[in-house]
Amino acid sequence: MTLSVQFLTMVSMIGGGFYLGMALDTFRRFQRHWKHNVFLVYFMEISFWLTQVFILYYILFQVNLGELRLYVFVACLLGFAAYQALAVNLYKRLLERMIIIISRIYEWISRLMKALIITPIKYIFQLLIAAVIFLFNMILHILKFLLNCIYIPIKWLFVKIYTLLPEKFKLFLQQLAGFYSKIKNICNKVFKFLTTKRR
Repeated sequence: MTLSVQFLTMVSMIGGGFYLGMALDTFRRFQRHWKHNVFLVYFMEISFWLTQVFILYYILFQVNLGELRLYVFVACLLGFAAYQALAVNLYKRLLERMIIIISRIYEWISRLMKALIITPIKYIFQLLIAAVIFLFNMILHILKFLLNCIYIPIKWLFVKIYTLLPEKFKLFLQQLAGFYSKIKNICNKVFKFLTTKRR
């Protein structure tokens, strides 16, 4: 390995250690959202460290084809220490500011989406429901009117026919109606008795 490659490797690993410190603080900042779930804590920890190892080794592979030396780890540790000594407080403040800005942008986009899409769709849906209910009521009123138009002449016709019937036949019909009413009452009583027995 040439001196220029070794120098690039050292600089890259110092930068990688610096990045690792930033990534670790970012991860710890968001860890509060899943720290109560034990499974998610282990899953996120393993995923984070595997991802960082892959990123750092990919940087190393681009510089010296992935050749590991002791000074590679020393340089990475040096970069991490430089971050902790020089930039940790500044980065944390910057991270909090970025989180606030992103959360405000998200809230603004959410309100905009609600005002432009969700609220109009909700009102259109309510309008459609109201239109369907109104149409259904109109159909019911029309059907009721048509049934009355048919029922009233038929009723008037049957009343006229009934008035023309002989008195004996009228008496027979009244008796038949009384018999039907008695049968209906008996059936209702039997049904009520059976349902109360089952309870």
